[in-house]
Amino acid sequence: MAIIKTETKQKTIAKEVTLEGVGLHTGANVKLKFKPGAENSGFLFERVDLEGSPKIEADANYVTSTQRGTCLERNGVTIQTCEHVLAALVGLDVDNAIIELDASEPPIMDGSSKFFVEAIEKAGVAEQDAYREEYVVTEVVSYSDEETGSEIILMPSKSYQVTTMVDFGTKVLGTQNATMNSVSEFKTDIANARTFSFLHEIEMLLNNGLIKGGDLNNAIVYVDKELSPETMEKLRIAFNKEKIKVKPNGILDNLTLHYPNEAARHKLLDVVGDLALIRTRIRGKVIANKPGHFVNTQFAKKMSKLIKNERRNNVPQIDLNSTPLMDVNQIMDMLPHRQPFLLLDKVYELTENHVIGMKNVTMNEEFFRGHFPGQPVMPGVLIVEAMAQTGGILVLSTVPDPENYLTFFMKMDNVKFKQKVVPGDTLIFKCSLITPIRRGICHMQGYAYANGKLCAEAELMAQISKVK
Repeated sequence: MAIIKTETKQKTIAKEVTLEGVGLHTGANVKLKFKPGAENSGFLFERVDLEGSPKIEADANYVTSTQRGTCLERNGVTIQTCEHVLAALVGLDVDNAIIELDASEPPIMDGSSKFFVEAIEKAGVAEQDAYREEYVVTEVVSYSDEETGSEIILMPSKSYQVTTMVDFGTKVLGTQNATMNSVSEFKTDIANARTFSFLHEIEMLLNNGLIKGGDLNNAIVYVDKELSPETMEKLRIAFNKEKIKVKPNGILDNLTLHYPNEAARHKLLDVVGDLALIRTRIRGKVIANKPGHFVNTQFAKKMSKLIKNERRNNVPQIDLNSTPLMDVNQIMDMLPHRQPFLLLDKVYELTENHVIGMKNVTMNEEFFRGHFPGQPVMPGVLIVEAMAQTGGILVLSTVPDPENYLTFFMKMDNVKFKQKVVPGDTLIFKCSLITPIRRGICHMQGYAYANGKLCAEAELMAQISKVK
């Protein structure tokens, strides 16, 4: 497995676009607005109906419920049934976008991603400066749910592909398969596949006061049991119809299937939307047998954790005996730090997006005199400082006269220490941009490795300021 920087630029929405409808479960009128998103920000939901218009990332770790849709919650902010919107963004090859809502639930529209795709196409898709990352699958990853028999397998492939296999053990639906060999097929072959339910599920939802926004135009209803006159009347009232009947193919009337395997295609749509919660593009083939929101999001959580660990444990492979890009004298030409506070010895790589540096930790370090006598350990705060100095090389490389600038910390987040650093260790630092450098502000993810293992990590933000 490997996380690679591709040669493809990230994309976002070119301009704002709005569409309106009703929420499936709430029945409330909802206004949804797609807005451009910053590079490397992914998909963000914004609740403008709440004080402060809080945002919540489309992240698998925020999934709290998968009952009748994928629901996210963070700090009291909830988003319901987000999968159709996310599938549309992925299907149109978008990396970053803000989805503004004035309710907790996007409009159901016709139960597919069709109208979201049309809205995004109307707004247009714009290329950004940052390059896209992909998680390249080199070995099989799987997740299964013994209770339902659902299983998702991810295997190596040259591109992102998805196959779904649907079998609910009912004669009316039968066994169905659907495949998307390329994301480019989503718009034409998958986007208009509508959600579906079985009659017994519809009865349960009605009895619990749900699907208030449901009608026969946004859900295919498979009749898997005999309809009693009482049930027919209940459905007639719920769907606001003068009369309801079952078509010869076992589906409630007023809907014509777009495809014989529309159910399998919609399940594929759901898989694409749910796996967007991984927040990293996948280069691999997904095979989903009897997929559902629970197994989809559990698999997304597993992949999110694997990718996070891959980032942490991806020790830079550098030849310490090779000639560095910058030695300590060249570093001092760029950084204002001097002994005993210069904590960077060499720089081996420097690009627009990342920098790799090194420090040899010796017993002669000034801080070992008091930290700790008889048990020398490098202070964690100095590991972070050394990491920041490495990042300073990255941000100062963007100005023609770095010697005339100073670098100041603005923020540190998610700082973690994994193991001790002691005399004799060689520290390798890697800092990569989280967002592009703008106005001298650098927001980066830093990692420090010793003895081939991660010893510290932190999100760092710093700003360079010209010396007066």
